[in-house]
Amino acid sequence: MNRRQFVCTAMASVVVASARPVGASQTRMTVYKDPSCGCCGAWATAMGNAGFQVDLREVDDLDSIKRKYRVPQTAEGCHTAVLGPYFIEGHVPLDAVKRLRNEVPDILGIAVPAMPLGSLGMGDDPSVASYDVLSVSRSGETAVYMSVRPKKV
Repeated sequence: MNRRQFVCTAMASVVVASARPVGASQTRMTVYKDPSCGCCGAWATAMGNAGFQVDLREVDDLDSIKRKYRVPQTAEGCHTAVLGPYFIEGHVPLDAVKRLRNEVPDILGIAVPAMPLGSLGMGDDPSVASYDVLSVSRSGETAVYMSVRPKKV
């Protein structure tokens, strides 16, 4: 091996050793929920079953958590999760969470307002689920990030 090959091999080894897949650091999720809410626990369990490391925190003042992470009132759901730099508000489906983690968009977070029937944690029934997942820009504006519509089973 000549000197040039050695240097190139050494540099490539350093790059490979320090590289991490996009989103690899975003597997730890903190979920803030009301102590008496069961559907939030079901959502957190589903996230844990999907491979996220979930830190479930029961809090009496969810409003302060929502304000801290700048969740707009129009996008509020039943619980607030934090994944890396993002908030995940309400009963967001797993596909949307994975997309957020993989695409790493320049937004504050994603949200499913209210508690839609058939959403993850609310029965998880694709035959009745019909709602939109919203993205929240850094200026607080919302847009449709993903639509969930009934699937025939």
